[in-house]
Amino acid sequence: MSLSNELINSTLTTLYMVGTSSLISFVLGLPLGIYLFLGNHSLFSVGRLPHKTLGYLVNGARSLPFIILMIAVIPFTRIIIGTSIGTTAAIVPLSLAAIPFFARITETALQTVPNGLLEASMTFGASTRQIVTKVLLAESWPSIIRGFTLTIIALIGYSAMAGAIGGGGLGDFAIRYGYQRFDTHIMIITIIVLVAMVQLLQILGDKLATKLTR
Repeated sequence: MSLSNELINSTLTTLYMVGTSSLISFVLGLPLGIYLFLGNHSLFSVGRLPHKTLGYLVNGARSLPFIILMIAVIPFTRIIIGTSIGTTAAIVPLSLAAIPFFARITETALQTVPNGLLEASMTFGASTRQIVTKVLLAESWPSIIRGFTLTIIALIGYSAMAGAIGGGGLGDFAIRYGYQRFDTHIMIITIIVLVAMVQLLQILGDKLATKLTR
């Protein structure tokens, strides 16, 4: 297979890993971030013990460097996927790294909503679910989208590291054809593709956030 085809396949593999783990991090990280926010806010009644325990777990997961996290969750990955090597297996540590990251970003975004809006909503008899969906999320979507964009960009960097342990993608392509063969051109091409992906993603994220602000 030619290098150009290898580059295309590696790019598609990276998009698969990043896309899947991004979706998982959004589906699980958004409600986790909402729960963390509610537990820290005096207006809402959330169990303090489970909230604090969950907060410690989130902080612990965020403090681990990704390369260590990949190794630490190998047994967990084998239980879920059946193997710890390969593209699909790499999605597990990628998701576990992104979920707490995005959860904290979501929590921070929700904290920008004025307390006056929350108090007014409660005064009119809105339930916690209604406040979350009609006030908190409605007011903070632009910030959440920007935070989600940052999460995906971080995942692109993590996916390159995943290539070092057989995850495939652009990281694996750069190691096999660039680093091991001492081919500077391959390394430069890989960097250009990664930078282009990040730039395109940032532009799309900014445009969507700006549209939601209006």
